Amino acid sequence: MNRTAGVLLPISSLPSKHGIGCFDTAAYDFVDFLVGAGQTHWQILPLSPTSYGKSDNSPYQSYSAFAGNPYFISLDALVEEGTLTAEEVEKADFGKKPGFVNYKKLHENRLKLLRKAYERSNIASNAAYQDFLQNNEWWLSDYALFMALLDFFGTETWMEWPEDIRQHWGFAVEHYHKELYFEVEFQKFLQFKVSQQWGKLKAYANSKNIQIVGDIPIYVSVNSTDVWAHPELFQLDEYRVPTATAGCPPDSFAADGQVWWNPLYRWDVHRANGFDWWCSRMWYMFQMYDVVRIDHFRAFDEYFSIPYGSKSAADGHWEKGPGMDFFRTLEWRLGKKQVVAEDLGTMTETVRQLVKESGFPNMKVFQFGFDPADTGFGNDYLVHNYGENCVVYTGTHDNETIVGWFSGLNDEMRELVRNYLCDHATEDQNLYKSFLAAVMRSPAKMCIIPIQDHLGLDNRSRLNVPGTDVGNWTWRLKSNQLTAKLQKEILDTTLRFGRFNWANDRKENA
Repeated sequence: MNRTAGVLLPISSLPSKHGIGCFDTAAYDFVDFLVGAGQTHWQILPLSPTSYGKSDNSPYQSYSAFAGNPYFISLDALVEEGTLTAEEVEKADFGKKPGFVNYKKLHENRLKLLRKAYERSNIASNAAYQDFLQNNEWWLSDYALFMALLDFFGTETWMEWPEDIRQHWGFAVEHYHKELYFEVEFQKFLQFKVSQQWGKLKAYANSKNIQIVGDIPIYVSVNSTDVWAHPELFQLDEYRVPTATAGCPPDSFAADGQVWWNPLYRWDVHRANGFDWWCSRMWYMFQMYDVVRIDHFRAFDEYFSIPYGSKSAADGHWEKGPGMDFFRTLEWRLGKKQVVAEDLGTMTETVRQLVKESGFPNMKVFQFGFDPADTGFGNDYLVHNYGENCVVYTGTHDNETIVGWFSGLNDEMRELVRNYLCDHATEDQNLYKSFLAAVMRSPAKMCIIPIQDHLGLDNRSRLNVPGTDVGNWTWRLKSNQLTAKLQKEILDTTLRFGRFNWANDRKENA
């Protein structure tokens, strides 16, 4: 079995020049950094478009299950194409604080530049663009109209629109396509640029034997094209208001549980039509990524249902999901694919059985091995209990950094951790390297480490705090942090524990 290693770094966190990470030189440089560090995988978060406002730009609360984030379009590439000038880009205010994404500034100023690029592009005569429109009409037309309508009506959600278009009636859809023609075309242009630039970046990574691990949220936002255009697939009432919402009961992330506000699926309808929408979604994800991590995998076994409008997850209950019926259908229609099952959270025997029967590697998070409520050595998340068919992390985008986590433990738990590592000599500020070594030496076939943990950063570099909606998704690398010294340290650890990407070594010596 090939043992591999990779790094978790969202596109938004790249050290790009113009306010947010994007598909620019910084992304290509990071691929080269991974190659030099002997890595095999680059794990990212969903590429979905996010909204400035109530959702706090979470990639897990997106306008679409298929579209890409226009913020990730490289402005430098548009300058090279001649649709923007370097002066226009340099003059734009995206925020001056390095290492931080200012979404307010991006919302106000980045789209203005992208609109200029569209108006100067003469895109309609572009053959590649026409091919893109033809190949993606099945989701793109509704999405582009949806985004144009949000801007036209000046509303935060589609539920505030006039009834004819809110209900997606055919004559209203046709009317607004004509009425908002150029706004709709602008949205299609943005998606073409996302697809074009991401396709080039992924092809570059693959040419360097770096696989992209993508992330697919199990749920979609209530304020999404998918719910507006396909209400029959979701648990909605006659007025298209959700009857129940997704969430989870109390766990290690949130003591009071979480209410996510995502509408739940009508799995009976999905099953009756052969899971068409889901198979289309997964097919599309595998055009974008090499490996797909399915967020909240356990909901395919049982999902937590909370009455819509409830502010507490205590009002929720468990209901049965589609189980193996879905995954058998998926394999029958798409063939065997590389999937990672994010099975974190409340575990039951039926969840374990679903993971086992699917054959997908599940996730292990090092921090969870030291749950104060379960300090026994039978804990599934302790390294010595891992099997081979899993993916191990020091932490995910929802966790504290490994340094922040350890510093927050009480003296008793710190002693427990040190005893487990057999390391009582290393000073606290450097102990993170022992954590990295522990997961790298584990039997897990894949090891993914957030870049913050490779850098030994504290919780000021944390990406997301579940259950909160302010201040998340803003952390970015600084350009001077990806040093040759760090690259060599990662390479040495990767070699030491047999996770080196030998494909690149063979390529260089061919």
